[in-house]
Amino acid sequence: MVEKACRTDRLIISQGDTCPICGQSNLTSKWSGYMVILNVEKSELAKKMDLKVNGAYALHLND
Repeated sequence: MVEKACRTDRLIISQGDTCPICGQSNLTSKWSGYMVILNVEKSELAKKMDLKVNGAYALHLND
């Protein structure tokens, strides 16, 4: 299955057609860069990107 990224919050989705964070189906398969956040409370990158949930995120959406 092709992994898709949510256009709203950049979460990478490997199953399903909706984002579990925002509930939207606005997904794209055209993304690049991969960042995994294991602890949003301690991650400086998560704070800068205003992420609230641990997970894998796309760094750049290509469309």
